[in-house]
Amino acid sequence: MKKSWYFESFDLYPDLALGFQIKKKLLTKKTPFQKIEICQTDRFGRVLFLDGIVQTTEKDEFVYHEMIVHLPLFLHPCPKKVLIIGGGDGGALREVLRHPVKQVHLVEIDKEVIKASERFLSKINRGSFKNKRAKIHIEDGLKFIKKYQNEFDVVIIDSSDPIGPAKKLFSLGFYRDIKKALKSDGILVAESGSAFLQTNELKNNWQNTKKVFPSANVYFADIPTYTGGLYGFIIGSKKINLVKVNPKQIEKKYQAMKLKTKYYDPQIHFASFIWPNYIKKILR
Repeated sequence: MKKSWYFESFDLYPDLALGFQIKKKLLTKKTPFQKIEICQTDRFGRVLFLDGIVQTTEKDEFVYHEMIVHLPLFLHPCPKKVLIIGGGDGGALREVLRHPVKQVHLVEIDKEVIKASERFLSKINRGSFKNKRAKIHIEDGLKFIKKYQNEFDVVIIDSSDPIGPAKKLFSLGFYRDIKKALKSDGILVAESGSAFLQTNELKNNWQNTKKVFPSANVYFADIPTYTGGLYGFIIGSKKINLVKVNPKQIEKKYQAMKLKTKYYDPQIHFASFIWPNYIKKILR
């Protein structure tokens, strides 16, 4: 069988694109918000593209989803109510539900992403959308967050890149609305793109987080299919000092949960906050 190639959209990086050899196209759907495509590959399994940009793959999704979820949830003393903005593939929802939380609210603007993921990406979401603790909202995250004050323990912004419908999820005003919606010891975490290729995005998100939250930091993970390799996450807290957390406390909670993870562990937790020199130059 002849295989074709799929190259990412040039909207994100005009001079650079990641290519996948495609075994089969499983879905192509244009919605009012974006173009959804799911393809089968040999090396990475099924791959989800939104507007031509890779969002997740069956092969390496565990790195992103474990790091955007477990790090903030282990930092919080007792997370019971979590909000995910975005995350229509269900991977972050799956990881949050591994914790003893009472409720997880997922707000996705495009219901077709969830439908496509339930049908084609069940290896990623593993039925998490149907979990009794999961509350799914098909709504604009910017409008949703304005309804709440002192409501959530952790807010996770699991969005696509800052183009199209996700662009406003990187604004200073949105971060301020999230701060209001968080409880007194609440934590925000947000993906922030390639540390090597999206340096302006990383810097702007870092500055916005510092303006809003008393304690803020940046941490990193290596995600093969996100162009540029080293991937950044912004984290902010209303009360918890993110740099003075006791490692033994994280280790104790991790061991008590008997969590089997493929990337995250207490050592990775703290190592991910160590900045390479070029990052120090960008952020400081």
